Amino acid sequence: MSQPEEKPKGDPWHAFGYVVAGVAFYGLLGWLADRWLGTTFLVAIGILAGAALGIYMTAQRFRTEPPAQPDSPKTDEQ
Repeated sequence: MSQPEEKPKGDPWHAFGYVVAGVAFYGLLGWLADRWLGTTFLVAIGILAGAALGIYMTAQRFRTEPPAQPDSPKTDEQ
C-alpha cells in the first residue's frame, strides 16, 4: 500500500516565492498589456492579481487537513 504524499511543514521561503513569482509574472503581463494598449493602469492590476493568486496558492499548499473521522461511531454496547 503506497503512502500519501506528505505536504511540506510550512517553509516560509516557499510562501515568499509564490507571492514574489505571482507579482513578477502578472506584473510583467500587465506591463506588456500597457505597452500594447497604450494604457497605464494594467501593470497595477497585474501586480495586485499576482499577489492575490500567490497568497491563494500559498494557502492551498500549506493548508492543514483535519484528522479523519471514523465512518461510524464505535460503541461497546451489545
